Amino acid sequence: MQHSNMLKNATGYAGAFEAADITTPRMRAAIATWFDLYYSDEKTKDVDTSQRIPYTIVRKLTKTVFSEYKATSDDEFVKNILQEISEVSTQAMQMALIGGEALLKPIPTADKKGFIFAVVPRNNVLVFARDARGELTDIGTLEVTVSGNKYYTLLERRTVDGNGYLTIRYKLFAAYSKDTLGQQVPLSTLPQYEQLQPEFTFTKPVGSIGMVCMKTFYTNCVDGSADGVSVYAAAVGLIRNINRNEAQLNGEFDRGESRVIVSADMLSRDADGNKRLKDNIFVGLDEDPETAGVTIFSPTLREASYLARKQEYLRAVESVIGLKRGLLSEVEAAERTATEITSSAGEYNLTILDLQGIYEKAVLDTVQLCGVLGQMYQIAGAHDVAEDAVVIDFGNGVLYDEAKTYAELKEQVSMGLLQPERLVGWYHNLPCDTPQERAKIRMDYMPNDLEEGAD
Repeated sequence: MQHSNMLKNATGYAGAFEAADITTPRMRAAIATWFDLYYSDEKTKDVDTSQRIPYTIVRKLTKTVFSEYKATSDDEFVKNILQEISEVSTQAMQMALIGGEALLKPIPTADKKGFIFAVVPRNNVLVFARDARGELTDIGTLEVTVSGNKYYTLLERRTVDGNGYLTIRYKLFAAYSKDTLGQQVPLSTLPQYEQLQPEFTFTKPVGSIGMVCMKTFYTNCVDGSADGVSVYAAAVGLIRNINRNEAQLNGEFDRGESRVIVSADMLSRDADGNKRLKDNIFVGLDEDPETAGVTIFSPTLREASYLARKQEYLRAVESVIGLKRGLLSEVEAAERTATEITSSAGEYNLTILDLQGIYEKAVLDTVQLCGVLGQMYQIAGAHDVAEDAVVIDFGNGVLYDEAKTYAELKEQVSMGLLQPERLVGWYHNLPCDTPQERAKIRMDYMPNDLEEGAD
């Protein structure tokens, strides 16, 4: 089974669903850009994406969110759900950060003992309707299966009415090319779909589309709609500048590579047709060897200028997204004030807290949804799940209380267990491992009566 990017042919797919995608063309283009930037390894004369900034942002944020995550429950049915959710937790968070939204889809197991979960990224969802709060009420998704020499596309449309009743409609298409839907065929054409009904409405209210949406907390900066936006949506221009800057820096090195200029006849080929000297180092001149001789050409590189510009771009990305200063960039300690450090760390902590809140809500919503769906699908042990059935703890190792930590370190200094230079270095995020670094701290930050502190 394969997933396809539906937004590349939104109009065609929407026609097959007999609906209209409400996502604006501007938003569809933005979503495509976010995924292209994340997956791209493009390297051309003008663009070099080797730094993979979007990937780095998403990986670091996801790793921090789940660094000490733990979810527990005394309910056996809920425990099983939490275990299955944990299998896709990282993928779900990453897809939400990339595309602004991602859907968690509960799938009942064949033995009816529980659920497994699939993550549907935003570029594989057509939105046909939202309610007044921006919640999804009518969507279309698809699955592509290759069987024999044909591509089979299952279209699934989920619609929830004002009373919470969910209706699911299925259509199956077969084609010889993956780029077209082809002709509609019976659902029984493939064994995995033969039990599906073309249209089915649940007998009890589900209250949603039967899938849980993880949506970023950022205000839509693309078209102002209810669509979620990527964590790096506002930094797309900066990321593109970084990619161009990287290509320019690489080009500078390529063009500035030292060359040894020799007579052209020294580059003649041997009996096997191989050049005697490598022409990526030696450059031949069609002149008299006695006149040309051997000359080394080594131009001055502008490395510092390019690197300085790249660091400015990276720091700008950190500011726009709400990352801790230095998470992407390499900022010299001398350029960082205590206010800047405290401000960026605080904003980063708030970003992580917001992301943890998004995931916590998604888990609680999923558990309760599975309780409702489980009873309808006759899953063993399924029941209505109470709001307090799950205890979620993200730990405090990352988002620590800085004031408390400072007080503890200060107490260690007063007891003679910690050098005061190390406390100041920690507070201002300065290097303090060597005697020279500690001496610089004493000179720049500490009162005169502490200048003689021990090294």
